Amino acid sequence: MWLKVKIWTKTLVVGALVLYALLFILNNSGQAVKFWYWFRREYETSMLVLILITFLAGVVGTLLVRTTISTLRQIREARARSRTDRLEREVADMKTKAAMLKTKSAPGAGGSAASQPLDESA
Repeated sequence: MWLKVKIWTKTLVVGALVLYALLFILNNSGQAVKFWYWFRREYETSMLVLILITFLAGVVGTLLVRTTISTLRQIREARARSRTDRLEREVADMKTKAAMLKTKSAPGAGGSAASQPLDESA
């Protein structure tokens, strides 16, 4: 029951949109409009062509904005990733340097005389 209502509703809405589009095309195809492009430059064209060009320009503009936003997001993520990698490398270097310091023998633990501090008071 509800499926039939849903299908009929969609069919009526699509039919009304198609009817409106046909009426729109019929009423606007013959109308001439002046399109201002630049100073002292006006072009005369049909309203339908002007609407089509405007629509296509809007689609292209939207695609360019979306592409720009996604490119900026990717650049931001790449910077964050490179910063994280650099910090990880620095931590790894610090750990290797700390490990090298731990492996040296402590003074007085059987090391050579050169590694022990000199007593200058004697």
